[in-house]
Amino acid sequence: MSSTALESLKAYVEQVILDPKYRDVLAIVKGARNGAVYGAKVRFPHALVMMLLFRSGTLQEKAKLVFRATKTHATNLAKFATMYKTVCYLLKHYGTTPGKEGKQIPVAPFATTQEKVKRMTREDISSHGAPWDNIGPYDSFFAGLLGGYVVFGQRSRKGKISSVNQQIVIYVFARVVLALARLAVKPGYGLPGVSEPNNSTAISHYAWPVFAAVSWASVMHLFRWHDAELQPSLRSSMVYIYRDADTWDGWRNFLWHNK
Repeated sequence: MSSTALESLKAYVEQVILDPKYRDVLAIVKGARNGAVYGAKVRFPHALVMMLLFRSGTLQEKAKLVFRATKTHATNLAKFATMYKTVCYLLKHYGTTPGKEGKQIPVAPFATTQEKVKRMTREDISSHGAPWDNIGPYDSFFAGLLGGYVVFGQRSRKGKISSVNQQIVIYVFARVVLALARLAVKPGYGLPGVSEPNNSTAISHYAWPVFAAVSWASVMHLFRWHDAELQPSLRSSMVYIYRDADTWDGWRNFLWHNK
């Protein structure tokens, strides 16, 4: 293929991907791409370090485990992004009120998408959505509900829950709880009483030390008396730090080695 033909093909593809009428569908494709890339970037270094430091076995066995964990993380984030954006697309165009719009930021009526984005701050997009993201107020919840159940809520054929999925869901849950806690004391949005400016300031100041203390007290109590119920990777880390610290038979495994 000649360079002229390649340039023409490139220009045509560029024209298609920048055409607003294809944006919703192409956003599904890019969501899948970004989910896969992000999952691989996050999981690979973590799995590599954990396998090399804390897993026994040959190098080949460790490499297989790293690849499997990375593949699972990347694949599931790509699947979830695809399902989430697809459901949002369907609800937007074929729901009870097709073409409905969420809150929009006042911009020039004939401004292009690029011009609209330039005028929006990160906070604007977070609060109102991008100009093209005109979905209903609860569409994201239902899309996330379905995607979470289908992608992260299933068990393997042996009836087990993937450890990678457990880590992802627990990670998300922890941050949802923190966000809800902040929202509960946010003036104008939060719960009556605690979200009043004076109370909100005081609670925000003292909440973190209390939260940190209760969290560590709880996990140490559970580790001491109900360690089997803790997530395996957390339990193994705590065994290494706290339980193995009680055992040694010489200088070698006192400071240089653990066992």
